Amino acid sequence: MPDRSQAAPEVAGLLLAAGGGTRLGTPKALLEFGGERLADRGVRLLRDGGCRPVVVVLGAAEVAVPGAVAVRNPDWATGMGSSLRAGLAALPPSAEAVVIALVDQPLIGAEAVRRLVAAHRAGASVAVATYGGRRRNPVLIARPHFAEVAELAVGDVGARPFLRRHAGLVAEVPCDDVGDPADIDTADDLARLGGRAAGG
Repeated sequence: MPDRSQAAPEVAGLLLAAGGGTRLGTPKALLEFGGERLADRGVRLLRDGGCRPVVVVLGAAEVAVPGAVAVRNPDWATGMGSSLRAGLAALPPSAEAVVIALVDQPLIGAEAVRRLVAAHRAGASVAVATYGGRRRNPVLIARPHFAEVAELAVGDVGARPFLRRHAGLVAEVPCDDVGDPADIDTADDLARLGGRAAGG
């Protein structure tokens, strides 16, 4: 019989996909990139990176996302903070940590998620992917920090205030070779990265 005390910790995935995409004119979750909606792509990123379960927070768009537990944030218009709080609250008690990703960064690779999970299993309670030495996404947070992360996530900010307050806890995980953190905020961004609006 396997020794369950030695089982790998369960790391959940959390995709923040509730925004309305004001500058794009359509919710980012519905945008297509490489023939795939960004919501589906983000869920696949986390699943391929080894996260189970995956929770996706929706708001401006009602969309079925196979392979994920969908959570609706009725307060999505207040900013990212409320979506992060809703997502953290929806994670199962078995999740010892969570990898948080944003729906509008389609060039991040699953290997970045795997590296964060590996850093956690090696002892890190907070880990952040870096590109060119800069801290970006995704981000891993261990359960003991969930309450403080949620408390500090106000308005249109996510985990950044927590990371700033506890800079000494953060394990930086270089991911330059496995993806690009470029995000999609405008139609020009979308066109430059090769995506399109749904129906476009």
